Amino acid sequence: MIRNLMLGAAVLCLSHQALAKEYIIKFNGDTKAHAAFLENLNATPLLKNMYLIDIPDTEAASMQVYNLANSPEIEYVENNKNLSIFPMNIDAAKAAVAELVSDSPEFVAPADNPPIPNPPKRPEIGRDPLLQHQWGMRDNQIQKAWKQGGSMGDPNVVVAVIDTGVDYTHEDLVYNMWRNPNEIPDNNIDDDGNGFVDDIVGWDFVSDDNLPYDLSMNPFQLIFQGGNAGHGTHCAGNIAARAYNGKGITGVAPHVKIMAMRFLSETGQGTTAAAIQAIKYAVDNGAHILSNSWGSQGDDPNDPNTQALKEAIQYAQDHNVLFVAAAGNGRQGAGYDNDSDSKPAYPASYDHGAIISVAALDENDSLGKFSNWGKNTVDIGAPGVKIYSTVPQGKYADTVFDKFGITVNWDGTSMATPFVSGAAALYLSANPSANWLEIKNAILNSSTPIPALSNKSVSGGKLNVLNLMR
Repeated sequence: MIRNLMLGAAVLCLSHQALAKEYIIKFNGDTKAHAAFLENLNATPLLKNMYLIDIPDTEAASMQVYNLANSPEIEYVENNKNLSIFPMNIDAAKAAVAELVSDSPEFVAPADNPPIPNPPKRPEIGRDPLLQHQWGMRDNQIQKAWKQGGSMGDPNVVVAVIDTGVDYTHEDLVYNMWRNPNEIPDNNIDDDGNGFVDDIVGWDFVSDDNLPYDLSMNPFQLIFQGGNAGHGTHCAGNIAARAYNGKGITGVAPHVKIMAMRFLSETGQGTTAAAIQAIKYAVDNGAHILSNSWGSQGDDPNDPNTQALKEAIQYAQDHNVLFVAAAGNGRQGAGYDNDSDSKPAYPASYDHGAIISVAALDENDSLGKFSNWGKNTVDIGAPGVKIYSTVPQGKYADTVFDKFGITVNWDGTSMATPFVSGAAALYLSANPSANWLEIKNAILNSSTPIPALSNKSVSGGKLNVLNLMR
C-alpha cells in the first residue's frame, strides 16, 4: 500500500509537468527487459538500476513514462531537480549598484578551460605570505595542530571538492591536485576503464569533459546576473592550499590531495543527476572525504519523491566515505532552523550518519546571520564569515565585490564546510584506519562549546583542529 502511494505521487508529479524534459527513474530489479525503452529515452546510468532519462517533448512520451511508473518494476520516478551554490547575501549590493550604474555590463562568456599542467616536481619552500589574512587558521591554531598530530596531511588522502570546479593551475593548488594514477594524460584513451577518458584531476559533469576548471564570473556579472565567483576554488584552498611553499595561504590539511568534481556551472546551477554522477565518480575513484558546499532549500527532504540524492549519499556511506555538507544560508540573508522548517536545506538535513552538517561562524564565535542551525540536523560550526582563500586565475580574496562603497565578502556555510573537510582529512592522515564514523565522532567530540551553538547543533560547539589532533 505504501509503495502504491509513492508511485501515485510520482505519477501525479509527471502528469502535472507532462512536458518536463528530465526524470530520474529507479527500477526494482534487472533493467535488461527495458533496454530498448531506456535507449529511446537517452538514458544515462547514475547508480545501480537508476537512470536519468530524457523525455521528448511529446504527449506520447510522457504517457509512456506515466504507464511505466505504474508498473511493479519501478521503485520511483522523480524530477531531475535543480541544485545550486547556497546564495550569498548580495541583495543590498544589487540594489545599491543598480542606482549607481545605469546599464549592467554585457555578459562575457568565461574563457576556455586551460589544459591541465604537469605537476611540479616539488613545491617551492618558504613562508606563506598571506597566512596572516586567514583568521580561521589562527582560530584553530592550525600550525600547532600539525605539530601536535605529527601530520600536515597524507598525500594518499583524497578530498573531492564537489562544486563549480577548481582552478587546477593555481600556484597554491597545482601541486596538491589529485592525479589519476591509472590514466595516461592526453592519449584519448580510457586507460583505467572507468568510463572517463583522460580524467587526470577529476571530471566536469556540466560539460561532460575532463577539464573541471572553475569558470568564474567577474564581480559585475555576479552582482547583476548571479553565479559563480570562484566558489569551488575558494573551497579547495581552505582544504589543501600548499603550506610553506612561499606562495599565498595554507589549507587545513596542506599535504592531502584535491579531486576536482564540477557539477555546478558558472551560473552556480546544477542538477540532482549531475550531483549523483559526481558523488559516484569520487567514491569509485578513491576519494575519502566529499566536500559539499551546495544544496537546495526548495523541497521537503521527506518527500517520497526525493530519493535519488539520498541513495547517492548512502552509496558514499556504504563505501566508508565521509560526506561534509553546508547547513545552508537561510532566506533573504537570515538563517533558520533546519530541524523545524518545512523545507530545510538539504542534503545537510538528511539523516545519513556519514553526513557532517556545518554552520558558519564569525571571528567572535557568533553564528553568521545567514547561517542555518539545528540541534538535531546541524553538527558543528566552523569559520564562515569573511574567509580568505584561493580564487581562480591564481588570485586570493576574502571579498567578492568591493566598489562604490559596497562590499560583499566571502561569507557562507559554503566557506565553513571546507574547514571541516580539511580537518577530517588531517585526522584521517594521522589515523589511517579510522572509518567515517570514527572521523565524525572525533571532530564533534573535540569541538569547543560556544553559546552561539548551544541547543543549536549536535555538538554545541565549533571546530577545534588543535583538540582534534591531540
